[in-house]
Amino acid sequence: MSATFDPDTLRFSLQPLLAEQPLSEAGQAYQRFYGLATGTGSAPIRSWLGRFDIAGYEVVSQVWIPQQPSATLFLVHGFYDHVGLYRHVIDWALGRGFAVIGCDLPGHGLSSGVRASIDDFDEYQVVLQALFDEAASLQLPQPWHLCGQSTGGAIVIDHLLIHGNDSPAQGQSILLAPLVRPRGWGLSKLSYSLFSPFVKGIERRFSENSNDPDFLPFLLADPLQPRRLPTAWVGALAKWIKRIEAAPRSTRSPLIVQGDGDMTVDWIHNLQVLNDKFHKPQVFMLSEARHHLANELPTLRAQYFAFLDERFGLLHR
Repeated sequence: MSATFDPDTLRFSLQPLLAEQPLSEAGQAYQRFYGLATGTGSAPIRSWLGRFDIAGYEVVSQVWIPQQPSATLFLVHGFYDHVGLYRHVIDWALGRGFAVIGCDLPGHGLSSGVRASIDDFDEYQVVLQALFDEAASLQLPQPWHLCGQSTGGAIVIDHLLIHGNDSPAQGQSILLAPLVRPRGWGLSKLSYSLFSPFVKGIERRFSENSNDPDFLPFLLADPLQPRRLPTAWVGALAKWIKRIEAAPRSTRSPLIVQGDGDMTVDWIHNLQVLNDKFHKPQVFMLSEARHHLANELPTLRAQYFAFLDERFGLLHR
């Protein structure tokens, strides 16, 4: 990672995503800061940033296209995150010949909105559908695969349970440490009911959610990291959990990667729910891995990328 960049300069410089605007100096500084180079090989990768407007938000999106792409991976980041933190997943996908598209969710990263807040998780579905529309206009190659980390996994789960086989993403779905409910949810619900009428947010607590010793210091220095947990987001999560746990079963079969050292989500409960909601989901348990799988140690990432490689190989036979 190199010297910092100016988020406001970058935001103001962006054109609509469909304009395929070449990377400006601000865009290049952004990609250098987050290590978002052009893949793992020597072949050139075409990459750009842009924006689109949906549901009252200005959403910032990014695209990477290798030479002769064979498919597209839609990247959906987690709570507090943004696309800039997902270079390892992006490099894995580019190495397989996939185009990659992702956006910063409302209130996250470079997108507009109250920081880390949302009134209803349905808004995330509206943004995801808009991202599909942008990808269709760009004629990104099929099949379309989905990859969601944590809250991004929740968004993918929601989409699959709503749309099932009618989804435009008919490829595989990858869930990295997916959120159904967080760890200690009972106490969180009680705190929300007691304090939400009086408090709009609390100070965020940064935790060691990866075994990589460099990840937490980088988060603390990241200019795009929200510093507060809004109570509105917790309320939206509470409504979503009730809906998702009552949703009918889907015939889709996602690939789930879960670390047994995850102290962020209630992963034992979550896997039970997901096994009930989907048809034979394939679960890869990753020993000692913590929550932020996209930024785990290289040895741990290599294990789940090998699992994904095998499953994608079976998919294309």
